[in-house]
Amino acid sequence: MAKAAEQSPDSGNVYTLASVREDLVRQEDTIIYGLIERAKFPSNSHTYDEKYAQIQGFCGSLVEFVVKNTEAIQAKAGRYKNPEENAFFPENLPPSIVPSYSFKQFLHPGAASININKSIWKMYFKELLPLLATSGDDGNYAQTAANDLSLLQSISRRIHYGKFVAEVKFRDAPQDYEPLIRAKDKEGLMKLLTFTSVEETVRKRVEKKAVVFGQEVNLNSDDNDNENRKFDPSVASSLYKNWVIPLTKEVQVEYLLRRLD
Repeated sequence: MAKAAEQSPDSGNVYTLASVREDLVRQEDTIIYGLIERAKFPSNSHTYDEKYAQIQGFCGSLVEFVVKNTEAIQAKAGRYKNPEENAFFPENLPPSIVPSYSFKQFLHPGAASININKSIWKMYFKELLPLLATSGDDGNYAQTAANDLSLLQSISRRIHYGKFVAEVKFRDAPQDYEPLIRAKDKEGLMKLLTFTSVEETVRKRVEKKAVVFGQEVNLNSDDNDNENRKFDPSVASSLYKNWVIPLTKEVQVEYLLRRLD
């Protein structure tokens, strides 16, 4: 019988303010590269058209087919045993069939009930994608759906990481949070979690990374090609300003409201 993976003392399951900040910065890179990869393809509207797909035994669009089936395979491989992962279609996911890793219980048990992927899904297809993808159709629907999923998962992981941020902040200053939690004061919690200057720094850093990562490198010149960018860097900035940061704080508030249960 296969043994469950052993957990080492330095397994990376210890979260601190410094470690969560570092992880959040690294996640910016993943999201920006995901934006670049999706921007390679035009809108490819057939990817999202239920009438076009007509997949036998399945009701939905091609992107839904790809996401649901990929999540099912990844669930069998144990992806959603990790508390940092949240499925877009968690209903009836198959159980893991591989030896499970013993993730440290860091979050309050109420964290498991927080999943705002429906809001992320709606935001992605209704608001972000029209900003990112140019109009057109190149027939690469499967590749388009695969890139959508990869980017969606990166954005989802970043936003739901708010649970860990909230837990670290709570442990660091429980006296600040407990009165607001007991009073169910959502507005008060949101104010306590909001640091406008920090949010602006994040937005600017993300846009600067998008400029650097998205430029064409020219080996025959000291200057890189800034005219033919892989995508518009302002899209990354808008993603963080309008959705990632606000939704992350929404997750933090929902988590904190459950923290004393």
